[in-house]
Amino acid sequence: MSTYWVAQDVINVKPRCRDTGNNCIHDVGDADLRPLQKTDVYINTSKYYYTHMVTQEMIKKIPKVELHDHLDGSVLPQTIIELAEKYKVELPENNADALAKWFQRGSDRKSLALYLEGFSVTLSVMQTEEALERIAYEHLVTHSKENVVYSEIRFAPILNQQKGLNLEAVVAAVLKGLERGKSETGVDFGLILCAMRDQDMKISLEIAELAVAFRDRGVVGFDIAGDENGHPPKKHLDAFQFIRNRNFNITIHAGEAFGIESIWQALQICGAHRIGHATRLIEDITFQGTRIEKMGSLANFIRDKRVPMEICLSSNVQTGATKNFDEHPFHVFYRNGFRVFLCTDNRLMSNTSLTKEMEIAVKHYNLNLRDLEKLTLNAMKSAFIHHDDRIRIIYDIIKPGFAKLRNETNPNG
Repeated sequence: MSTYWVAQDVINVKPRCRDTGNNCIHDVGDADLRPLQKTDVYINTSKYYYTHMVTQEMIKKIPKVELHDHLDGSVLPQTIIELAEKYKVELPENNADALAKWFQRGSDRKSLALYLEGFSVTLSVMQTEEALERIAYEHLVTHSKENVVYSEIRFAPILNQQKGLNLEAVVAAVLKGLERGKSETGVDFGLILCAMRDQDMKISLEIAELAVAFRDRGVVGFDIAGDENGHPPKKHLDAFQFIRNRNFNITIHAGEAFGIESIWQALQICGAHRIGHATRLIEDITFQGTRIEKMGSLANFIRDKRVPMEICLSSNVQTGATKNFDEHPFHVFYRNGFRVFLCTDNRLMSNTSLTKEMEIAVKHYNLNLRDLEKLTLNAMKSAFIHHDDRIRIIYDIIKPGFAKLRNETNPNG
């Protein structure tokens, strides 16, 4: 069982941060600088005393919210094998464990080309209504096993037409599977339809119209994905304008492989309500440790307007958006009041889950249970479902879930 020490109770706290002059808590290497809270422990710059710890089992029990999860990047290996056999599709491996390792070659080698290669394989078995329904259903079941209570799943329906399915049938099949999963597990969901950056703007408009047409059946938003380089979001302005005119929701992949210009376009030209990844926003920030010295107008706008940022730690390291976890800007964003939360991106290709992403955050950024609760609430506040539904999940499920976990693990705390 993995165990990560985190600060919980104050004991003789008298630290002074050399960077800010304020009471702060430092992690290893002074990488974590933030105002001291009563749940923290700090004795001096070289020694910690901890009265509690976050374990893998605790993280598994946390009520979780997933807002950036690609359906075609998260198919179960055994399902791929069974569907491939049924549809006569040739696979690189025919054993589930070996196939999983094949998909994860890109993440292991930090090769974007290898990482993306796997999508052609998953998509090859996602071309019938039966397959789409099954994969969507299993996806929600997978979420339920790690206590995800609300999930927004996204996919690009234009990529599921290789065998002649029309777009409406594609979306309907996925929604049917998700509804079956919800009925069985109780996990609430929303579906986001993606257009692709490298495709004609007429296609992106068609996907936008499709998203709005299904808004009362489970589709909650519109996204544009794909290679940012040479494919700015403003080229698909008609699609975004249609979504905005219909009072619908927009999230845009931006600031992952391209700089702050991509994020600026997504927000100020295309009207995004959330940003997928936003890793490169750090280029608009000057900082030491986690203390921000100066921010540009874009970073200030994003923080001031509480623009949500969908952070995918493993994926960002594996695809080269950032060098490693310790250099990932998430910690700077989180410690300075940006609305960030953790997501998986592609569970299969990245060999990850929300539980694993939280483990990474606890290990590398010294997060405690309160931090994980704040991140979860950030996510739920940013979901594309209606206000009353967000409030219901927050106060009926998430807050009671964390309160119960705190009581179980630290009843006297």
